[in-house]
Amino acid sequence: MEVSKLSEKLFAFLESGIYRFENSNSIFIDPVRVLNQSYTRFRVSPSAYYSRFFESSNATQQSSNSRKRKRKEKEKKPYALNERERAADRRHQESEPLLLKALESLQRATDLLEVICNLRDLSDSSPSSSSSRVQQSLIELGRVWQAPLYEITLKFHPSGERNEGGGSPPTQYCERVLPVFNNLIVNETSDDLEAEFMNTRYILPHDSSFYMPYRYPTLPNKYFLSVPIKKLSHKEGAIIALWVTNREKLRCFVEEELFPAWGVKYMATFYWLKAVDSNSMSRIKAAPDNQVIISIPGDYSRKPPIGGLLKEYIAGHSPSRCLELFAREMLPQWVSWGNEPLQFQESRYFYERKEG
Repeated sequence: MEVSKLSEKLFAFLESGIYRFENSNSIFIDPVRVLNQSYTRFRVSPSAYYSRFFESSNATQQSSNSRKRKRKEKEKKPYALNERERAADRRHQESEPLLLKALESLQRATDLLEVICNLRDLSDSSPSSSSSRVQQSLIELGRVWQAPLYEITLKFHPSGERNEGGGSPPTQYCERVLPVFNNLIVNETSDDLEAEFMNTRYILPHDSSFYMPYRYPTLPNKYFLSVPIKKLSHKEGAIIALWVTNREKLRCFVEEELFPAWGVKYMATFYWLKAVDSNSMSRIKAAPDNQVIISIPGDYSRKPPIGGLLKEYIAGHSPSRCLELFAREMLPQWVSWGNEPLQFQESRYFYERKEG
């Protein structure tokens, strides 16, 4: 019976990309499987997403040796911790048992570990040939004086067309050219949309949109206090998820200044464990506190897609409309706003799905 349960759990994971451990407040997420549910003709390339995970053992060893040298260089004599450092130490001591328990749950899930290890053996059906190209900076392009003149070409793919002999006709796109900056770009179709900007090809998921302002500076923390969260949220309530690092100064700013300024109520803390080699809130369900999310990290600073998990705590009609500020990728039913919403939509992160 236990084997049957595990096999059912693993089958659900292979379909959804989410593995829920028994008797544990932790889950494992495979971002590639989760993201692939957002696309029809394309698939996210495992080797491109997990670029650091697919590094050679030699490169990993060199990196490890480099980190050891840096640690030796930074070694200093022990000193008395100040008040903020003591607060950070207390936080770490409180979270350590949660993370250790989550790690133990992962180690016991041998069927899941086998799938994770086999990620190295996966091969993309038709990997993009542009992977070696130097990535252009969307931030820099938005700062130059020509930014208002830049345009993006949307290529709408014909679907369901057949020749008299039953074969597919040559692909003929319907194109639309739009200003790329300071303009809401929307894919209202139920299919993936190919786009081209500055000789770079992008893949936009169905029912998604992005808004990319130009001449947008990097903001100090204090500027976040003026973000109009209440105006951006649904009048009957909304869930606001905020990624925060372990830096104690930043945590204090969020808890003591940012949340009160936004008028939001704290619900729960989720931890991301990286696996390497009010009345208006009546529509919001209670979220489990101290939940641990485990995943293999993708590219630098790329976060796992947890939007689907958050939607579980929103009651009412589906689909929910969502907004991501300072986004670096796109998802269905989400508006992605920021300097780099196309960052991880480049075609080099995808391969085209083969029919049949």
